[in-house]
Amino acid sequence: MLELDLSADIQALRSTFADIQAVVDVDALTAEIARLSEAAAAPDLWDDVEKAQKVTSALSHRQAELKRVTDVGQRLDDLEVLVELAQEMDDEDSAEEARHELAELEDVIGQLEVQTLLDGEYDARSAVVTIRSGAGGDDATDFAEMLLRMYLRWAERHKYSVKVMDTSYAEGAGIKSATFEVDAPYAYGTLSVEAGTHRLARISPFGSADKRQTSFAAVEVIPVMEEAVEVDIPENDIRVDVFRSSGPGGQSVNTTDSAVRLTHIPTGIVVSMQNEKSQIQNRAAAMRVLQTRLLLLKKEEEAAKKKELAGVITASWGDQMRSYFLYGQQLVKDLRTGYEVGNPATVFDGDLDGLISAGIRWRKRKDDDD
Repeated sequence: MLELDLSADIQALRSTFADIQAVVDVDALTAEIARLSEAAAAPDLWDDVEKAQKVTSALSHRQAELKRVTDVGQRLDDLEVLVELAQEMDDEDSAEEARHELAELEDVIGQLEVQTLLDGEYDARSAVVTIRSGAGGDDATDFAEMLLRMYLRWAERHKYSVKVMDTSYAEGAGIKSATFEVDAPYAYGTLSVEAGTHRLARISPFGSADKRQTSFAAVEVIPVMEEAVEVDIPENDIRVDVFRSSGPGGQSVNTTDSAVRLTHIPTGIVVSMQNEKSQIQNRAAAMRVLQTRLLLLKKEEEAAKKKELAGVITASWGDQMRSYFLYGQQLVKDLRTGYEVGNPATVFDGDLDGLISAGIRWRKRKDDDD
């Protein structure tokens, strides 16, 4: 006779899911979707393209968030039916399917539960991520490119929309820096725990002595601001440089000098954009990112505390937050949370959810203690 008692596990998941539903506020979310749907149906919506894009993007985000929650509720109901069917039919195949579905639901609900911890001022927004190579020569620029692929694969796994805004290629291997936007609900709150210095230790593929090489890369994460009008930037405070977009090895991508670099002279903040079609579009995109960084800096100063939403990261010894070991014991270890993964290949292929969830829980406990 088949033994399959998952009732306690399912009940525990239902209890956690009920807490999640209370935090998400499904009724308010449904009302917001109705309001945005009405706005999206307005006949003159696309008269203002920028406004239309904001409305349709917000609607898509809210619909995806609601679907995520309602799908979990339906899957819990279906799981209970599957368990009953397996017991009545004494069917081991159905029982194994139920166990597998239970494990998947535990993972999905765990991720939803982590999302309820994202209650910061900007956590619900999309994110702009910048990766910069640090100390380590060719190994560092190669490592920066590995990190870029890692985050793009992570976004692809979650079906998040990603737009690479700027890439600066190294003369040898890899990249000097890259900036990309992740357009998804809670992308900033989720990815902000990835900000900091990442360290790679491996046998260098660029050396001839088979020696272990340590290299570094910095990751910066800032939220996408719908409006940055609170920051007024005088024209005299900005230096604008225009240059030709380039790919690996300096190969020309565009036939015109359309790439733009903005330098905010008082703070030294530099923003480059080259992946839009025109100089005007690249300048507008760069200005949005610069305004966001200055707005965050202004709010930090007003709050009189050093909360590093997009602070200075040195990308060298002494301040690393995660280490990747690709020699001897294969390991990825987060130095803040102690969370470890014994298969670095899966991490570099975008399997970051465990590391990110541990980081969010760690940050929440730290904030509560403070």
